[in-house]
Amino acid sequence: MNRAVHQPSNTVALALTGASGMQYGLRLLQCLLAAGTDVYLMVSKAARAVLAWELDMQLPGGGRAAADFLLQRCGTARGSLQIFAAEEWTAPLASGSSVPRAMVVCPCSMGTLSAIAVGSSENLVARAADVIIKERRQLILVPRETPFSAIHLRHMTTLAELGSVILAACPGFYHRPRTVEDVVDFIVARILDHLQVPHEIGMRWGQIDQTHNRSEGEQ
Repeated sequence: MNRAVHQPSNTVALALTGASGMQYGLRLLQCLLAAGTDVYLMVSKAARAVLAWELDMQLPGGGRAAADFLLQRCGTARGSLQIFAAEEWTAPLASGSSVPRAMVVCPCSMGTLSAIAVGSSENLVARAADVIIKERRQLILVPRETPFSAIHLRHMTTLAELGSVILAACPGFYHRPRTVEDVVDFIVARILDHLQVPHEIGMRWGQIDQTHNRSEGEQ
């Protein structure tokens, strides 16, 4: 299938892998598209299984069908969405000549973290991350695991020393979340901040304090 290649300056690669926390990845996808960002999406086989388990979501197998399904679910079409298969080595993501400006792995499984840390390039997700690192672009990893073993921590240290951002899915609660969506947005907002993508989800620290004071005054 012929695909248009977008300008790397407005393209973010997003990988969903087999860790729990698909809500984070899908919400991030929705926010990126709503902001007019072009997205290259990779969904691992394990991620498809987790999507079905956590969200009862059966993602269509074909790239175009899957993209249409997700665009409809996200309710936006400002940005463009292209989905690449795990071994689609002709994808722009596989080469430094067409590298996107940033890549996010959300959620990031420990298997994916390991593959990226050792540079295995065993599938398109690992290869795309390898390209991002070698081309010195922004790589954000959102691990969702607990507890972390020494192996996990060593791999995170390796990647952090290479300039990657380890943004673990450890939401705060000082914003007094009332729904699961509030908890998810806490992490997604931090990812968007690092990507320098404008958004209006969540409240920042000063806003939280002001809202709290107003609420107390109204009682």
